[in-house]
Amino acid sequence: MTGAVIFDLDGTLIDSAPDIHAAANRVMMHHGIAPFTLEEARSFVGHGALIFIERCLVARGREAETDLRDQLLTDFLALYESAVHLTKLYPGVATCLDTLTKDARPLAICTNKPEGPTCAVLTHLGIQQQFGVIIGGDTTPRRKPDPLPLLETIARMKATQVVFVGDSEVDAETARRADVPFALYTEGYRKTPLDQLHHDAAFDDFAELPDIVRRLLL
Repeated sequence: MTGAVIFDLDGTLIDSAPDIHAAANRVMMHHGIAPFTLEEARSFVGHGALIFIERCLVARGREAETDLRDQLLTDFLALYESAVHLTKLYPGVATCLDTLTKDARPLAICTNKPEGPTCAVLTHLGIQQQFGVIIGGDTTPRRKPDPLPLLETIARMKATQVVFVGDSEVDAETARRADVPFALYTEGYRKTPLDQLHHDAAFDDFAELPDIVRRLLL
């Protein structure tokens, strides 16, 4: 098999923060909690819906209220699957995916976003059919940065060589722990300086990625 490419989703292929922000604020305001700015919401993304809600509560000093947390999570997930209308592909993603497909690279998604919302947004953006395997944050018993979801993705693809493409500290640690080459998209949700983050290659333009993949899979 030609070497495969596995992508994170939020902050890597798509900027979903505006939809997540809108859904979260709708839920928070329903429960009498002050809304968040877009940048606050963006900073909470990366570890899945539960951690996102927990970070919201920490930011408002209400982390001890576990019943409230559970209700917020339920309400948020009820909105999350249809929260797709403000989400956009990053520039160059569609062309990059087409190029990788023409290069006969099998493609997959490995994200901490729940599988239902993942499929919903990929379908909305018209790119779901390009991914042979989709692993969400609730597909396996553990989420990234545990290596299990990435290793499960590789196993389902029956791939012997892969590159993992992500944008965040979570993705970098996942790749390191799975011992998989990692290409870092620098325009996503990362907070750590580039020189302090594990990566085998870094890029800010998706036009660069096909050549990076070729190099890392030599």
